[in-house]
Amino acid sequence: MKLLEQKIINDGIALEGNILKVDSFLNHQIDVPFMDKLGKEFSRLFSGLSATKILTVEASGIALSCAAAKYLKLPVLFAKKGNRANIGADVYFAASYSYTHKSEYIMTVSRKYLSSCDKIIIIDDFLAKGNALNGLISISQQAGCEILGIGIAIEKAFQGGGDALRQEGFNLCSLAIVESMDNGDIVFRQ
Repeated sequence: MKLLEQKIINDGIALEGNILKVDSFLNHQIDVPFMDKLGKEFSRLFSGLSATKILTVEASGIALSCAAAKYLKLPVLFAKKGNRANIGADVYFAASYSYTHKSEYIMTVSRKYLSSCDKIIIIDDFLAKGNALNGLISISQQAGCEILGIGIAIEKAFQGGGDALRQEGFNLCSLAIVESMDNGDIVFRQ
């Protein structure tokens, strides 16, 4: 999606450690009209599927998922990070490692909201090594639901997570695929 690539070039910053900082519009401060355009694009990509809900993980995936849900007319379910008393004990859970925060966490989803009757689209803001997505996939598999597609705003291809998921047969659609970020120069896959 050229619009997202241009926004990354204009407003994103490539930091040491393969960190792409896009917090001015995507995952800290949210540019709502721009997010709406990303949601509309996900709707275009996934509209032919018979999905019953969108699954994401808190917190950065929520706004993007809600933008897509607006057009796909689906509910959004998000995995919570950590053990929460208010979610109860009847949960699906998976461990994940945060590349950005360099720590492991547990994500949980109440069994009340995800079942084998569900056909889902997973949406998230970033894909690097695939840790968060693998956690969401594990939760989906525990529930026995069908994963119809995975939508990512920004994929960092040089970290391999996207290619691994495609090789596993997942219908993965990334709106912008960063091929490299050497010396602060952001290069996109063509």
